[in-house]
Amino acid sequence: MAIQLKGARVERWAVAGSFVIARGAKTFVDVVVAEFESDGAIGRGEGTPVYYLGEDAAGCRDQILRAATHIADMGAAEARAAVQELMAAGAARNALDCALWDLEAKQRGLRLWQVAGCDGAPTSRVTAFTISLGSPGAMAEQAATAAADGYRLLKLKLTGEDDRLRVAAVRKGAPEARLIVDANESWRDVDILSEAEALADLGVEMVEQPVPVGADALLDPVYAPIPFIADESCQTAADAARIGAFYDGVNIKLDKAGGLTEALRIADAADAAGLSIMVGCMLSTSLAIAPAFVLAQRARWVDLDGPALLARDREGGFEFRDGRIGPPVI
Repeated sequence: MAIQLKGARVERWAVAGSFVIARGAKTFVDVVVAEFESDGAIGRGEGTPVYYLGEDAAGCRDQILRAATHIADMGAAEARAAVQELMAAGAARNALDCALWDLEAKQRGLRLWQVAGCDGAPTSRVTAFTISLGSPGAMAEQAATAAADGYRLLKLKLTGEDDRLRVAAVRKGAPEARLIVDANESWRDVDILSEAEALADLGVEMVEQPVPVGADALLDPVYAPIPFIADESCQTAADAARIGAFYDGVNIKLDKAGGLTEALRIADAADAAGLSIMVGCMLSTSLAIAPAFVLAQRARWVDLDGPALLARDREGGFEFRDGRIGPPVI
């Protein structure tokens, strides 16, 4: 059954307040949505442009429009295989790939998790809630609010400067919460072992992307008391095998992987390399989280709070309750 592009569009969604990381603040997020149709069935997918790859939503939409002309006479599964070769990884391929997964599931009368070969239906998972970068006091206030809202796992954005003060403040603001941190490639000029030991003493259980991409070998001599998880350093399944000497796990995000197809391959490669799996996301609506949630069933850490950071989500989106993300009631 041949597919047809029904639409490719850019949508803007407001952030609740602002979302601050080392690279800047965001008060909204632009996403790209792809829709494909075949014999009355419609598949949808969403991607968020990857800022460090120089992507923007309009460019991603144009990529989808160009790719659609090459796959118009194919079935959903054939088209999904084709776009892995036609397009580079990124938000455009993610939106297109996930739309084709969704379309195939609907055509077959199955749920996405069944088409993806999972053993059972996805269940709710504890998700991290991101604490935006700010002063130690401001981050402590955010953490206290998040803990009061039921979040038990908090993810802190760090910069390589005053990280211990920020973590100590958050620990005081949310004394019972589990903590993980995203160093955002900022630990090039710090004593990595000493920093990891100090954060471990504060109860941090994992550090994401401590060093810049390409400088992963800085971690080679470091035997830290907490695991290091690769984010930007792991884009593909091939990367998972390559970085195994430096990291303890990988953070899989569908936007940087270019869709669920490659994300599943990365997860398989991580398992083969003995690496822990984290599943993360960009700022996004629940449309983007749906395929990531299937993959999250395999993860040690889940960080799918994208919709929870927005001023509003799509109707019928995921539920965030007691620090867990659960499937929408449909």
